[in-house]
Amino acid sequence: MSALFYGCGTALITPFRNNEVDYPALDALVESQIEAGVDALVAAGTTGEPATMTWEEHLAVIRRVVEVAHGRVPVIAGTGSNCTREAVEAARMSKEFGADAQLVVTPYYNKTSQEGLVAHFHAIADAATLPVYVYNVPSRTGINIGPASLAEICRHPNIVAVKEASSDVGQSLEKLRLVGADAVFYSGNDDLIVPLMACGFKGVISVLSNVAPKETVRMTHAALEGRMEEAAGEQLRLMPLINALFCETSPIPVKAAMNRLGKCEDELRLPLVPMQPANRVKLYEIMKQTGLTA
Repeated sequence: MSALFYGCGTALITPFRNNEVDYPALDALVESQIEAGVDALVAAGTTGEPATMTWEEHLAVIRRVVEVAHGRVPVIAGTGSNCTREAVEAARMSKEFGADAQLVVTPYYNKTSQEGLVAHFHAIADAATLPVYVYNVPSRTGINIGPASLAEICRHPNIVAVKEASSDVGQSLEKLRLVGADAVFYSGNDDLIVPLMACGFKGVISVLSNVAPKETVRMTHAALEGRMEEAAGEQLRLMPLINALFCETSPIPVKAAMNRLGKCEDELRLPLVPMQPANRVKLYEIMKQTGLTA
């Protein structure tokens, strides 16, 4: 299975201003990410707050990222939904915009069975609109794709990749073993990038790279090129920053960090609220120690 990208794919934040999508800030973010050398962009994934955007906003963000990227890097559209038909329609529209693939999160809230998960992903893949990236993040959705189920899901020819964010390393490796060459694996956890790449994952779909794109690219490419000591050193150096970016529900901390970097307003949509002051102070200090700010 050849990969759409190797290395660092950024799960982009969606900048807001006065409760509207801040498109100039989004445009500038896309440009700065490409300039930093990232290998792919994810539009309207979990980090982009699609849960509190209308579908019109959601699709408009995907379209804008595709337009600004203009083929310089692949764009993966976040199209997941707990309604299978809705996910299929989002993928159809994203293909019209020119997206390269779709990132499909496990259906949340209605919490189907393992058989239902297989049927859900196969129905989306049967539509053959865009190649499917399966996104497993049980801490968000309340449901986990088991290794055997994922192996069955990935037998579908239109399912090409997996973003694994279960934090269970043993299960992640069992999935990699069972799926084999049927799909490419990416870490969905910034604290496990290098450990998982050492075992065969091909990169990361990252929150961290919003804030530290050059560093995340350097780390993943060192791992891809077999310079594991260098990659591991960068992983360890960045761990305080990674931990700070997840000390509250993401994307709360990353929005605060991006505001500190002058990239966007520190604005989220309810029920998310800005970062707690004590955590913010710690985050800013770690950003300074990491060399991201003066």
